[in-house]
Amino acid sequence: MVYACLLVTVAPILYGALLMVVLLDIGLVLSPLLARDGSPVALGLVEVSNPGEAVPYTLAGLALCCALPYLAALLAGAHGAVARALLGHGSGERLRAELVEVARSRARLVDAFEAERRRIERDLHDGAQQRLIGLTLQLGLARMDLPSGSAAGRSVANAHEEAKLLMDELRELIRGIHPRVLTDRGLAAALGELADRSPVAVDVRADLPGRLPAHEEGTAYFVAAEALANVAKHSGAGRASVSAHVDDDVLVVEIEDDGHGGADPARGTGLTGLADRVAVIDGRMLLSSPAGGPTLLRVELPCSRPSE
Repeated sequence: MVYACLLVTVAPILYGALLMVVLLDIGLVLSPLLARDGSPVALGLVEVSNPGEAVPYTLAGLALCCALPYLAALLAGAHGAVARALLGHGSGERLRAELVEVARSRARLVDAFEAERRRIERDLHDGAQQRLIGLTLQLGLARMDLPSGSAAGRSVANAHEEAKLLMDELRELIRGIHPRVLTDRGLAAALGELADRSPVAVDVRADLPGRLPAHEEGTAYFVAAEALANVAKHSGAGRASVSAHVDDDVLVVEIEDDGHGGADPARGTGLTGLADRVAVIDGRMLLSSPAGGPTLLRVELPCSRPSE
């Protein structure tokens, strides 16, 4: 209310005064032209009757022209200071504190999510996978002991094949949760393994200065994995490339393919989820996919100091 009152009372007076100064300055600069017919011309508190008398005032007007921007800036600065004092008292500090807390909580959630993924991967690898291996071995031994043409032998053989298929699916699931090579050897090796498993021929170029923090490597890996999956499913590409490098403390990952292009996040190809995942660690995702291709997906992640 105080600011609104000042805005309709004091502000018009001050800005009106500034306008009067501008008009006075224009009159001073143009005073020789106004006084050339010999009639007196009022310049504020003085009068001039010929161009010769107006020359000093013209010089003063030119000097005032240089001061007008500073005067306008001073008035605008004062206006802004009053507005901040009356409208923003305490809110700036509170909003900054809330933003810091949101950033910290998001970082804690990222760390907790990564730890939970590792725990699930470890439990599946050390628990369910080992039991399934034992079951597969037992079925294999039982299959050898039974006649191949008997009904029991066929049932055990089918169960053995199903167990092996389940083993392969479980291995893929574990690799999808958190690949072991990413933990043991880092992002460059994980991207190479990802390219080997891709149905599309993939060239990998990784120039990384040592190991990166786990959450950055994990995000970069899963972005590349999802992007290559989209390439295989939707692009019709014959070749693709994956590159990763660090540029000015930013981890840059680019996935490019020679497909037909036209990638659209609205069509449910997982691009929106990728963008959300990248945004969690303050990164950004850029996509270029014109009709007819090629498609280039670029992800930029803030990069901490690499760990050797």
